[in-house]
Amino acid sequence: MASSPLRLRLDGAALVHNWKTLAAMSGSATCGAAVKADGYGLGAHEVVKRLAAAGCRDFFVAHWSEARALADLGVTLSVLHGVREEDIADRPAGVRPVLNSPEQIARWRQADGGACDVMVDTGMNRLGVSTADVAAGLLEGLQIETLMSHLACADEDSAMNDRQRERFAALAGRTTAKRMSLANSAGIALGSGYHFDLTRPGLALYGGIARAEFATAIRQVVQPEAQVLQRRSVRAGETVGYNATFTAPADTEVAILNIGYADGYLRCFSGKGRARFGGAELPVLGRVSMDLLAIDIAAAPGVAEGDWVSLSYALPETAALTGLSEYELLTALGGRYARLWF
Repeated sequence: MASSPLRLRLDGAALVHNWKTLAAMSGSATCGAAVKADGYGLGAHEVVKRLAAAGCRDFFVAHWSEARALADLGVTLSVLHGVREEDIADRPAGVRPVLNSPEQIARWRQADGGACDVMVDTGMNRLGVSTADVAAGLLEGLQIETLMSHLACADEDSAMNDRQRERFAALAGRTTAKRMSLANSAGIALGSGYHFDLTRPGLALYGGIARAEFATAIRQVVQPEAQVLQRRSVRAGETVGYNATFTAPADTEVAILNIGYADGYLRCFSGKGRARFGGAELPVLGRVSMDLLAIDIAAAPGVAEGDWVSLSYALPETAALTGLSEYELLTALGGRYARLWF
């Protein structure tokens, strides 16, 4: 991908800083890392290498294909979506499923699968066995490493957080689990009562501000950049892009960038997004196309074909601008970017 006209500049020091910050905030609990969705779009293999070198020992993916792609790194991996029949015969050694249903538990028992993790639903009604199932002995005899649940509203000051914490805490000592885990990124900021034995941050590792408590502690990791494909002059009264949504009020110098909604720079940036070159702010003009983007370069008259332009992508501000979540902004970044770590 070295010749790609798109690149993500990825700050490895910021990534490690964020994990160490979250580990410190986790107190006596171990701090793991969610690296699903290809490390939230940044590239899971490189993310895991850097975090493992920093001391992280527990990594979480969604699918078995993600676990297979990381198997060569020799780290502890858990697959959050559990185990299907198709996964039983084609699973890397030492990778644990997070069992989510009685059917998955039965499948794992039948396969004599060994060590596993288990998800308990404490109110989110997404994945997990019920607390009633636990009380009825569903988990008896399982070799459980980590019993976990997931907070639905940790990014808000919601009464549901306490309800879920209390339901989860009531399971202490009722299974053979060696550890208990509840907190995601936002859950870490809720305090020590939510940390249990293991925290599982995701968004905040990659620069997302899950709660206001992270605003000054978490660093931006990703910066998208695109190359100028063409420079052109648009005369006053002419339009730019699909559906002619921008009309030049005066003669305007425009640069066309090698980026579009196929690369995660979505149509909601149309007429709203900003690029930067040499400190100058350059507004997006008209509609974002699948592979192309027009920007006004009046503030940077030296921009030429082949130059690299940064896209403004500070996660909280960009989420507010576009209506996208910080999660979407990260995971939408596509496969055409060269990912350059520094």
